[in-house]
Amino acid sequence: MFFWIYDYPDWLMALVFMFAFTVFGVGGLLLFRLTALEWLHRDSRANDMVGFAMSSFAMLYGILLGLMAVDASQNLADMLNTVDREAASLGALYRDAGGYPAPLAGQLQGDLRVYTRDLIDNAWPLQRQGITQDHTTAELNRFFKQIQAFKPGDAGETVIHQEALRQANNLMELRRLRLSAVNTGIHGLLWAVVLFGAAINIGLVWMLRMSRHVHVVLTGLLAAFIGVVIFLIAAMDYPFRGDISVDSEAFEEVYQSMMAADAKAAGTKF
Repeated sequence: MFFWIYDYPDWLMALVFMFAFTVFGVGGLLLFRLTALEWLHRDSRANDMVGFAMSSFAMLYGILLGLMAVDASQNLADMLNTVDREAASLGALYRDAGGYPAPLAGQLQGDLRVYTRDLIDNAWPLQRQGITQDHTTAELNRFFKQIQAFKPGDAGETVIHQEALRQANNLMELRRLRLSAVNTGIHGLLWAVVLFGAAINIGLVWMLRMSRHVHVVLTGLLAAFIGVVIFLIAAMDYPFRGDISVDSEAFEEVYQSMMAADAKAAGTKF
């Protein structure tokens, strides 16, 4: 829903959210004080009734925001763990590929080096834009078909082949989990409920009767706080977008620690 926020620095978007909610809160308050506050407080018990309603709505809204924040944070942590495991599986598969007989071993490891660099340099930036269709899928499928077609010649090759197949299947599954999370976020209907709840809670503050300057400060602080909390949830909503996101560092570490030296020795770019 808030895809546009990922195109700008988080600190700037946090200020934008705070400013927008504060303008809505204070602007609405001033208009309400001019038009409806006196009418509402014809009943001397209005402040008490509004205060009771505020406490009820604030509790429910706080629980909703808290659950959403925890869910977004947990999803981010889960994807970080998934990417770490995917990178580890890629490294293990690269090691196992080196156990195949020549020249197949060099070809398989070369294909994995190309795949890894392509993932880091090309596919990951696209993924940060929500695009999951890239040619790394074809590269990995081609590698998978090569090891599936291999026929072990002895017991040692059989052990290596079985382990490589296990790691390849594990890599494909972890990759599928990563790609499925790229465009999976909080449903738009839930975001509509969140924004509606923010309007209700800010609107209830408008209905309180107090001195004007206190009313403005109280409303502004509440609106700014709601704005920054909503921004925080939105910033964590999609784990591969924005500043608060999972990066490709795990794959870069695997490439530098296991693949870069082999690429240099082979005299290839990757």
